[in-house]
Amino acid sequence: MKYILNIKTALLLACFMGFFACEIDDLPNPNGPSIDGVLTDATSSQLQILVTGAEEGLRGDISFYYDVVSIIGREYYFFTGSDPRYTGEILGRGDATLDNAGFYGNRPYFGRYRTIRNLNVLIEAAMNSSTITEQELQGYLGFAKTIQAYELHIVNNLQFQNGIRVDVADIDNLGGFVTYEEGLAETLALLDDALVNLNAAGEEFPFSLSGGFTGVEFLSNGDLLFPGFDNPINFAQFNRALSARIALYQGNNADAISRIQTSFFDPMAPLTRGPSRFYSSAGGDFANNIFRVPGQNDAIIAHPSFLEDAESGDNRLGKILLRQDANGVTDTLALDGLSGTHDVWVFRSLEDQVPLINNEELGLILAEANIGIDNGMTVNLINWVRGNAGLGDYTGGTSDAELVDEVLNQRRYSLYALGHRWVDMRRFNRLDQLPLDRDGDDVFPQLPRPVDEL
Repeated sequence: MKYILNIKTALLLACFMGFFACEIDDLPNPNGPSIDGVLTDATSSQLQILVTGAEEGLRGDISFYYDVVSIIGREYYFFTGSDPRYTGEILGRGDATLDNAGFYGNRPYFGRYRTIRNLNVLIEAAMNSSTITEQELQGYLGFAKTIQAYELHIVNNLQFQNGIRVDVADIDNLGGFVTYEEGLAETLALLDDALVNLNAAGEEFPFSLSGGFTGVEFLSNGDLLFPGFDNPINFAQFNRALSARIALYQGNNADAISRIQTSFFDPMAPLTRGPSRFYSSAGGDFANNIFRVPGQNDAIIAHPSFLEDAESGDNRLGKILLRQDANGVTDTLALDGLSGTHDVWVFRSLEDQVPLINNEELGLILAEANIGIDNGMTVNLINWVRGNAGLGDYTGGTSDAELVDEVLNQRRYSLYALGHRWVDMRRFNRLDQLPLDRDGDDVFPQLPRPVDEL
């Protein structure tokens, strides 16, 4: 992987972006500051540009990630007449295999590494800056490493047993590929390293973050009821939340429980509380690229099993929307032997934020992690999730196997279309339980390693 780096400034929003290319462009950039100037002795303003660019990177090409994992995980279809791969190749139709040059795998893969590369620039620039204090440096480092870990685990989800690169700091001497398990361990180590930085960063970051990291609910006196994650103390709680997810992926339940204890999990807080990708439809900003207007012929259609398998009264069915014509008649959309009656309605506007991790997921992580350790706690957490979904208490069996079934079912509905179902079923070797809608369809366990990485 090679990257051309430049700085793009657009009115009030300045974003540092990296672009995948075949060679490094050593020529000076005539339209913006040189990268050497940033790396030598960056000002606070220049460092802010890099931080803003990192948040921008979190949004870049991420829609392809949610689409491909949700389609393979049989959460929804993408019906479009412009690209038959969504209903053919990605669903394994016939003899189809996933294309190692396909945009649906390559764009989310390299999008994550662009962010990681840009954060390496931020780390180097902050370490070489004489304009910030040691405490402020720790804030930059803790932020950068945490976001890098987030992006690495997304790549690991895509590639699974293909392995991923973790050491990409030197673009002329990239580290080799490590296994899925090693990738998880490296990601967790990076989060733990970032926590050390965050704990030494004081009470305030020396930079600003978007509304995706700030608190939005206030008490009558103006104090935040549920503070955001735009300071080192609360950002560290996000770091711990993400580390609990990775520990769960490792199958280290006791470690996941320990990590959640210092996360932002709070059964009294809104289920949606947590940091997110910030979107805006304002001119010059980045609108939600996962949102689709319902009722269109090019549409994201809920897999019929999501409705068919749901319990009566589950308010999480509000995440899908019945398609109807002008007369109120159900409008079934069909393509390539597939059909559905409901649009996906998880995100409802161009400004809806997309969670990185939220309170509800943390409760479900804690429920799963307690199976075999404290099954009573698992049942209590299941009932917490079910109660918030408008359902009665769980009345099924309480053996480890039965509780795994129930937790996976609750994760299916609570985390619908957020990139979890395929990963969850793979973690428990249950990909063969995902529905196949046509003879010859298949469920792929991973995306191919991009052709440029071979």
